[in-house]
Amino acid sequence: MSAPFQYLGVPHWYLWEGGFLLIGSGTGVVPPHAHHAIQIVITMDGRVAVCGSDGAWHDGPGLVVRPDVVHSFNPQGARAAMFFVDPESTEGAWLQSSLAEDITIVPEAPLAAPAEALRTFSERPLEGMEVGALIRHCVQALSPGAPPARQMDPRVSRVLQEIRGADELRISLEDAASLAFLSPDRFAHLFKEQMGLPFRKYVLWRKMTRAMVAIGGDRTIADAAHAADFSDAAHLTRTFYQMLGIAPSALMRGRFAEIPSPFSAAG
Repeated sequence: MSAPFQYLGVPHWYLWEGGFLLIGSGTGVVPPHAHHAIQIVITMDGRVAVCGSDGAWHDGPGLVVRPDVVHSFNPQGARAAMFFVDPESTEGAWLQSSLAEDITIVPEAPLAAPAEALRTFSERPLEGMEVGALIRHCVQALSPGAPPARQMDPRVSRVLQEIRGADELRISLEDAASLAFLSPDRFAHLFKEQMGLPFRKYVLWRKMTRAMVAIGGDRTIADAAHAADFSDAAHLTRTFYQMLGIAPSALMRGRFAEIPSPFSAAG
């Protein structure tokens, strides 16, 4: 039986609603989970491992996992940076356009420049990039070619903008369909076609990222659940396990900074 995941030392989190940058190291296995973010891992030393639906583990100096793909992760003690990138952002769409597989092991060559930038940022922060620029630099290093033309349906974009700007995340499928001037059934079909997951699951994902920011702001799990419109702390905890493979209490170990989203919004 694999050992459960645990941090080594103190992780550093840079959080925004919709994603994060995590710098640190850990051991053990994060069990199967799936989240609506593109996951990037870039090591500064060592190698990390990932397991997809084929049940086989693959390791390397870096990896990229597509949104909504079930996977397990083993940091193998490597010092690394993990990024969660909004797949609907301009940068997320650009990165996704270059991915041929659900899980990509990235070779050393394209990782050299971002890994060096991450080392400088973590070891000599006064000499490093501003964190938003660093995040964009690392994502763009793995996004060859020109950015793709945006093809998001404007009706879906309108709903996404409403969700991002809402103080409460209690928007129903019927309310979203009304914003899109569609019937609930037609909107549900269009949303899943455009986004790759059902509307309610997307809203749950946005709630979880809002809860992560709240936990980083020194709130209790119960307070974070309330702030992100979960029914209770137990619901938030179940969602964390499903989407991240860890308990929300794992975020309480670390140093946190809330930053503006480093990415351009969809639409």
